[in-house]
Amino acid sequence: MDCKYNRVLLKISGEALSGGIGHGIDEKTIMSIAKVVKTVNDLGVQVAIVVGGGNFWRGASAKDMDRTTSDYMGMLGTIINGLALQTHLEKIGVVAVAQTSIEMKQVAEPYIRRKAVKHLETSKVVIFAGGTGNPYFSTDTTAALRAAEINADIILLAKNGVDGVYSADPKKIKDAVKYDNLTYIDVLNKGLKIMDSTATSLCMDNKIPILVFGIEDPQNIERIIHGENIGTIIKEV
Repeated sequence: MDCKYNRVLLKISGEALSGGIGHGIDEKTIMSIAKVVKTVNDLGVQVAIVVGGGNFWRGASAKDMDRTTSDYMGMLGTIINGLALQTHLEKIGVVAVAQTSIEMKQVAEPYIRRKAVKHLETSKVVIFAGGTGNPYFSTDTTAALRAAEINADIILLAKNGVDGVYSADPKKIKDAVKYDNLTYIDVLNKGLKIMDSTATSLCMDNKIPILVFGIEDPQNIERIIHGENIGTIIKEV
């Protein structure tokens, strides 16, 4: 079966890596995601990954702490997740490279766009950790930024506990409507909290489609690559 995309950026939240625990890392969950990434990579699709850090620390949630310090703590959480994902990919024979926006050479490569693209072109999976390296920017914005920098065909926005974009929280509102297609302006005007406005605007400016889907079944990633209609697609009209 043909692949719909050549180069994708997969955004995985920290919560998704914690499985049903809600915090920390669930190795079984990470391995199930790694196996699907391997399958997709073996198909010849170039895969870059941005990981969140909410399973360890969410910078914006700090109440009695300096926001900048809190955000840097969150970035370190994403690096922990990135290293865990790299290790599990390597266990199953995938050559994976972790790059960090905060330099820590003993742990991972510093983020260099040209090196990242070269890795992708040689079938390596590249994991972008450490957010943008700047406070006040989410890992959603990191995903949008890195996708633009590497010319990704699409952002696959993996969500935990939801299978697409809804008009309201489906866990709280029973008659919430699921959207199959949205424009960037729809997301911004309706105040849909699927990505922050900075990330959405960056995708809009660079015409990068976003596909929101549920990660509880990691096989959804492979289905999307083969062109199945899963989740919610956000793009221009």
